[in-house]
Amino acid sequence: MSDLQTFQKLAETRRSIYALNDQIPVDKQQVVSLVEHAILHTPSAFNSQSTRLVVLFGEDHKKLWQITEDALRKIVNDDEKFKSTAEKLEGFKAGAGTVLFYEDQAVVKYLQENFDLYADRFPTWSEHTNAMHQYVIWTALASLNIGANLQHYNPVIDEEVAQTWNIDPDWKLVAQMVFGGIAQPAGDKEFMAIEKRLKVHGK
Repeated sequence: MSDLQTFQKLAETRRSIYALNDQIPVDKQQVVSLVEHAILHTPSAFNSQSTRLVVLFGEDHKKLWQITEDALRKIVNDDEKFKSTAEKLEGFKAGAGTVLFYEDQAVVKYLQENFDLYADRFPTWSEHTNAMHQYVIWTALASLNIGANLQHYNPVIDEEVAQTWNIDPDWKLVAQMVFGGIAQPAGDKEFMAIEKRLKVHGK
């Protein structure tokens, strides 16, 4: 199989896996190494390297999702209405870990102050950078047969998470990626017609 075919196969393998367990097929250090590689080699606007990552395993991982549950219960205090949310959160807790994705706002501010022509674009480009890190890590996890799904409970949990893990106040939480062993694979995926999504011009 060529490098291109391998890359494309991994892109197909990366799916949102919600049925997770805490039994991953590699040791924790391999996951950390995977994240380290993503930090070093994922591109960023102006080589800003603004993305910051926090990896939580075991009890710290479970604590994150308990914090999330507690925060959401303050918003939805009806047990019946909260039932489906509670079940979803239990599914996240069942995983092996979570990667927290942050953007360092001090870096964004520095770029805005020093490249004023693009000042209004840097927050957007920062989000693009973060998204690329998410995709690289998600795909790399899939290559190790580790399932993952991406969540966005920010800003509801931001303050409590920052206090619990001593997060730099300049770091803005963007997303949370739950990962773990694949208890049940993703179902079939429907695709919109290519013709509605792609235009090609020129000879």
